[in-house]
Amino acid sequence: MKKLTKKELFFEKTLKLISEKGFKATTMRDIAHELNFEVANVYNYIDSKEALLEDYLFSTLEEFVVYLDNIMNSSYSPVEKLKFVISKHVQYTLNKPYEVSLFVYEWRNLKGEKLEEFKLKRSGYISTVSNIIDEGISEGSLRKMDGEFATFMVISSMRWLFSMITNDDIKVNPIEIEKQLTDFIFKGIENK
Repeated sequence: MKKLTKKELFFEKTLKLISEKGFKATTMRDIAHELNFEVANVYNYIDSKEALLEDYLFSTLEEFVVYLDNIMNSSYSPVEKLKFVISKHVQYTLNKPYEVSLFVYEWRNLKGEKLEEFKLKRSGYISTVSNIIDEGISEGSLRKMDGEFATFMVISSMRWLFSMITNDDIKVNPIEIEKQLTDFIFKGIENK
């Protein structure tokens, strides 16, 4: 395992702390204490807690959108596309669980235009997943059901995966998790 740089360690510990305490409850003093820093040294890494939140939320969303665009532009069937969506989400969550934790819980702490921009982009992501599901329902590869409900269930099933990964008491095998989640989702929606 590679050794983390000071900057990487700073962000890893800060994201973990925010994930554990919540964005609002985490102070700059908490971050400094966690890293054995003076509070002033925290500002060598971030301008503000809000800027950190914005950066991570938008970069996480952008990564989700990029992989989703690649999946959508492929020639695969809706079922295969949905399996790729699940796979990429699992892989991303395994590699960046604290970023996903921020994405799930802390987006509500964005302000003004940034909040509206985030909600719009997130809606676009959800709409694209919904389009995959609707296409699968239309062609008969996914069973007849309410597409909006199916989308909600798929997204919800993937959303909470980070909580397993960040729980030190649970040992996670990435291959098994991906297969189990995919099987779980498809048992409910695949037309067989």
